Amino acid sequence: MNHVITGLIPYSSFTLGNGLRVFVHEHHATPIVSVNIWYHVGSRNERPGKTGFAHLFEHLMFEGSRNVPHGQFDALLEEAGAVNNGSTNPDRTNYWETLPSTALELGLYLEADRMGGLLDAITQRELDAQRDVVKNERRQSYENRPYGLAGETMLAALYPPTHPYHWPTIGSMADLDDATLEDVRAFFRTYYSPNNATLAIAGDVRAADVERAVTRWFEDVPAGGAIPVVMPPPVTCDGTTIVLEDDVKLPRLYLAWHTPPLYAQDDAELDIAARAIGDGKTSRLFRSLVYEQQVAQSVSAYQSSASLGSTFRIVITAKPDVSLPTLRDAALAAVQEVARDGVTQRELDRARNGLQTGFVDALQNVGGFGGRADQLNHNVFYAGDAGYADHDIARYRAVTTASVAMAARAHLMQPCVTLSVVPRGESHLAVAGP
Repeated sequence: MNHVITGLIPYSSFTLGNGLRVFVHEHHATPIVSVNIWYHVGSRNERPGKTGFAHLFEHLMFEGSRNVPHGQFDALLEEAGAVNNGSTNPDRTNYWETLPSTALELGLYLEADRMGGLLDAITQRELDAQRDVVKNERRQSYENRPYGLAGETMLAALYPPTHPYHWPTIGSMADLDDATLEDVRAFFRTYYSPNNATLAIAGDVRAADVERAVTRWFEDVPAGGAIPVVMPPPVTCDGTTIVLEDDVKLPRLYLAWHTPPLYAQDDAELDIAARAIGDGKTSRLFRSLVYEQQVAQSVSAYQSSASLGSTFRIVITAKPDVSLPTLRDAALAAVQEVARDGVTQRELDRARNGLQTGFVDALQNVGGFGGRADQLNHNVFYAGDAGYADHDIARYRAVTTASVAMAARAHLMQPCVTLSVVPRGESHLAVAGP
């Protein structure tokens, strides 16, 4: 077992013979433990015509496995006083349980059984049932929600059809309908293996005890084959402008630029730029458009970071009957100001303090999304180093007002995708033309 005893999240690590990498963080403040597993598969590992599989498995994983009958996964955890959840994004899928530390082996048993025995429980009936659940989720979150198709529309405009970020994580209705039982089984066999996963345990445990327990439950799960490498095509943007009429009351503007991947050069600077431009009531666009001119209902800006490339986004919801070109011009002017002059020292300090506070707040928990176990897995996946949290904080400390300006000039002075979502019959409020 290897030990890293310094840093924000000290940990020990070991690897089983089947390739499963395990990270253990001892934190004895409260008698709880988190079992957190990341499968290194997301919607980017799908292909056109076969989308939505990673998210579909987020549902199937809770429906029973070889030794855990349907409905018993949640029941066993609830009986032990535990909570659990999971999520899928374009890059990865994660599952976690937060349990009393005395119930550690229950969490390990359940995760090992669905890693090694899920295929035994996936029948046509189970697939059809969970497919219907996902399709209903898509209707609620996309087709039947105001502005719900905006995200999918932006992805299609930002990325070519062969790029793995071209489609939404939930997939398309047509692909969900067409998915066969063998399609789904083949996807599981390819990606849900110990050699394509990392397991993080954090909480009131001893590393040596965890190693014995993990070995007991996971060592017999067979390794899978080689994982197909994702090779995305290059992306460019020619200033695409899109108008989408929807059942909405207020027009909304979306702007998006291609930016560097998570942890790459300029990613931290663009995080800072977004906060200065449109994050919170003290940001430039909120003060100008919402508070002073009162032409916008809401404003947000953010650097949406991912492993194969990121996007910088600005979203502005207009007041009734306000045309979106006015808001577009204001947003581009704010971006140009940052590219020319950078941010002020006060804006830099506010953004940096907010980012660090949010990071430290998340570490108050050993489990859940963003907790200590989740951070270990996040750092392994995106940075190749479970102890990367210290470097993550350091990169924001290294940002200067000048480096923000340089990053904005390099990436935000390029053409962007512009999407106007307007009430039906009111396309005159949209941004038209490049």
